[in-house]
Amino acid sequence: MAEDILISDNVTKEECYKELLPQIAALIDYEDDLTANLANIAAALKYGLNFFWVGFYRVKDGGLILGPFQGPVACTRIASNKGVCGASYTQKRTVIVDDVDKYPGHIACSSLSKSEIVIPIMKDDEVLLVLDVDSEHLSSFDEIDERYLNELALMVQKKL
Repeated sequence: MAEDILISDNVTKEECYKELLPQIAALIDYEDDLTANLANIAAALKYGLNFFWVGFYRVKDGGLILGPFQGPVACTRIASNKGVCGASYTQKRTVIVDDVDKYPGHIACSSLSKSEIVIPIMKDDEVLLVLDVDSEHLSSFDEIDERYLNELALMVQKKL
């Protein structure tokens, strides 16, 4: 049975990731079902790091389709190379956007979202999923988020 995700009070963002990622690893270690794992990861990230929106899009028919997420209602389908998620998918790289309103072609699933980071999750050099994290604040994401969310992507990759 999964335990509650616990994060110490008054910690830096990096310390928070260092506490959270081992808990996520333990949470998904015993489970082989991808949907269950992605759902728990989204919840752990949303509530552990207080993100506005966290979710996964899976690659299907050359585009992206919504998978497990936590937060307000989201866009169901995203065409390849459309928006931040599509760019991450087609470019096979992490994309950080400080102000989504200034990003060309941004898809506004929620007008409350202000900044975003998207991490591709690959297997055999093929993107199978993207992890999308939104904040209601400008410039919320940096190299710390990129580092630890890429570590998380590797955890998910091992489960694919």
